[in-house]
Amino acid sequence: MSKQKKRVTFYYHDDLETYIYYHDHPMKPFRIPMTNELIKGYNLTKKMKILRPSRSSVEQITRFHTDEYINFLSKATPNNIEDFHTQRLRFNVGEDTPIFEGVFDFCQISAGGSIGGAVLLNHNKTDIAINWAGGLHHAKRGECSGFCYVNDIVLGILELLKYHQRVLYIDIDIHHGDGVEEAFYTTDRVMTCSFHKYGNGFFPGTGQIDDLGHGKGKSYSVNFPMDEGMDDKSYVEYFKKTIDAIMAFFQPNAVVIQCGADSLTGDRLGCFNLTLKGHGECVSHVRSFNTPLLVLGGGGYTIRNVSRCWAYETSLLIDGYKLPNELPTNKYQYYYSPDYQLNIQSSYMKNLNSKKSLHDKYIEIYENLRNLTLVPSVGERTRPIDFNFEKQDFDENYQKESDLRFTEKDLDQNVEKINEFYELDQYFNNKQFVNHTKIQDFNSLFNPNTDQFFFNNDNLNLSDEINQIQKKKRKNDK
Repeated sequence: MSKQKKRVTFYYHDDLETYIYYHDHPMKPFRIPMTNELIKGYNLTKKMKILRPSRSSVEQITRFHTDEYINFLSKATPNNIEDFHTQRLRFNVGEDTPIFEGVFDFCQISAGGSIGGAVLLNHNKTDIAINWAGGLHHAKRGECSGFCYVNDIVLGILELLKYHQRVLYIDIDIHHGDGVEEAFYTTDRVMTCSFHKYGNGFFPGTGQIDDLGHGKGKSYSVNFPMDEGMDDKSYVEYFKKTIDAIMAFFQPNAVVIQCGADSLTGDRLGCFNLTLKGHGECVSHVRSFNTPLLVLGGGGYTIRNVSRCWAYETSLLIDGYKLPNELPTNKYQYYYSPDYQLNIQSSYMKNLNSKKSLHDKYIEIYENLRNLTLVPSVGERTRPIDFNFEKQDFDENYQKESDLRFTEKDLDQNVEKINEFYELDQYFNNKQFVNHTKIQDFNSLFNPNTDQFFFNNDNLNLSDEINQIQKKKRKNDK
């Protein structure tokens, strides 16, 4: 991986300790504070800028989600949910996606970190933005799904598209990233790539290898379906091959990676056999491309392993140094008994993915990428009016002398003010600007014949072979 020093921003909100879906629900927001404790214990916060995300507004969230759905989500509570019988059915509220106390507040924090990270990347104020509370990839435009209510990933990508020509989305959760794929299924500005378990009724039941996209988005959805027992060696090999091909053919200007930890061995809802080493090597490989990077959480239901994984990957994203295997003393350390170690061991689960099947899938994906007729390029017409962005540079020694146990006062000093980056929305009613508030027809976002975006597509022919493309790109970079 690249050893180049990165500017890393880390989003965390201590209110995440307070949210509970219900007692025995597999999704535990509590895993985020557990992750944060390990990160602080390993002194990783000394190497990052720490920000407390602002809660995203209804206007920001409805850039993707429907007004009706978000209006319901913002008003529904456990005490009044029976008054919303019709909406509850319409918006897919149920056992997997219950209305719990503070559900919309939780969504606002999750989305706030992803949107905020994208804004920092847009303004070159960071190289990597981390929001482990994000990555909720199943949420649809008008309904909740798979423990997910608001799709912070889509909102973050929409933010990146304001300043970046092409965005690559990578998903290493064991479940298919269906909500994100569906959102961008008809555009060539976003490529989605998901590595996931498929078949035998595994949720969500989508993500076949021949699900390629539609219309202008044809061949811009990449799916690598896998069987049970996927191990480090096989996963990393085909992850790297696939991502290398995508980076060469698509040439993204920014990357978003969803690091769902339910692909780890021993996950409560998973069936892969990855260790931290294999999972983390994928994250390191993406980091090595030196592209603006938004890093998000996702699934993960054996919470002691989720926190281990994301703390470990935070260290890889900062500078790649090796963490001690002995876990630091922290207030949640009893969760890690009896070994109190960082690393986890793979099981004796059989890998049902044959070398031939994986190779055949990779070849099919590669050939689909070769069939791309162009790398979408945008011709700038009018840039959106810049945000009122803070002018200070990052402090590399941020909180160096502190004990790193953040108080409300500490975190409030680093809050992004509500609508800080959206205060000029009133100007965007003029059709020459991007509509930052809401896109009435979501598909029109990617229609170069409309005024919703200020980008046009230029035809750039791709060479057939990856090395030819890379050679051309290196020449252009000079």
